[in-house]
Amino acid sequence: MTKLLHIDSSILGGNSVSRQLTAQIVASWRASHPATQVSYLDLAIDTPSHLSVESLGFRMPAGSDLTEVQKRENAVSEALVSQFLASDVIVVGAPLYNFSIPTQLKAWIDRIAQAGRTFTYTDKGPVGLAVGKTVIVASTRGGVYSTSDAGNAMEHQESYLKTVFGFLGITDVRFVRAEGLAMGDAPKAAAVSAAEVEIKALSTTAANQANAKQAA
Repeated sequence: MTKLLHIDSSILGGNSVSRQLTAQIVASWRASHPATQVSYLDLAIDTPSHLSVESLGFRMPAGSDLTEVQKRENAVSEALVSQFLASDVIVVGAPLYNFSIPTQLKAWIDRIAQAGRTFTYTDKGPVGLAVGKTVIVASTRGGVYSTSDAGNAMEHQESYLKTVFGFLGITDVRFVRAEGLAMGDAPKAAAVSAAEVEIKALSTTAANQANAKQAA
């Protein structure tokens, strides 16, 4: 059974395009993989606290004396990294906020980026341990950043996510992008429509891959 982790991070609730797209991505994936087990994490509601001295317990040596607060924070980190590692597919809603990702999503990444669990250091450099997973990111942007060198230079959203998931060992990172959402009704509608076409293409690819595995 495939396990899919569906993550939203937009603070806009029902007005969020990234939430709309992640829901469609998950629905399309389940249509191709009916046995998929889905778990859901809404980081705008259940936001792990940002890293602090108290939440760094998972980085302390085994056997270290932890305070009660550190133990509680450790439990949060353990639950999040275990959920991540148990998932085969991760669908992430990642809107662009001030040229980067929401702080809520960054807080989650800081909890799952654990040496010895999701990556390790070797004499040849860091090696990701979360291999074999697929990440699908619903990337939404108010402006247009993908069509110019200046825009690409300002964007630290898709580039960051591709880097961090790659660092954790995930090579299959896919993006469904809708940009120009704040540039008027017509550009917004066109961007959402184009993203929905991408989602259908992803669904077709997933279905073909599933059929190929069954035939093998």
